[in-house]
Amino acid sequence: MQSDNKLLAFLTGKSHHSLALFNHFISEFEKTGSVTLHPAKTMIGIDNGKKRVAWVTQFGKSFLHVIFPFHQPYNDNLCFQKIAQVPGQEQYNHHFRMLNAEDVNDEVRRFMKLAYAEEEL
Repeated sequence: MQSDNKLLAFLTGKSHHSLALFNHFISEFEKTGSVTLHPAKTMIGIDNGKKRVAWVTQFGKSFLHVIFPFHQPYNDNLCFQKIAQVPGQEQYNHHFRMLNAEDVNDEVRRFMKLAYAEEEL
């Protein structure tokens, strides 16, 4: 598949640790429901069949950076390092930095489910 080739090309050269984090994150997201990956030039979109529910925006040597878009800010949390409104839109990007597999805890899983179920922005 062309999409698989794009994904493979995107993941080439990433650290073993960040690839393990990515695989774990996607595996955990798939427990919420079926997801499709959409690699682009600078990020990987995660789609639930209706809309993008998250974007993997950065592969560091020792971390994975993911953005969840929501209609409102969820300030009362321990998992997002930053929440920023997209200018001119009712979209709030919630920035999650994953350092270890254990970082995908119950709180993060709750936001995965919320992102998966939320109506299209």
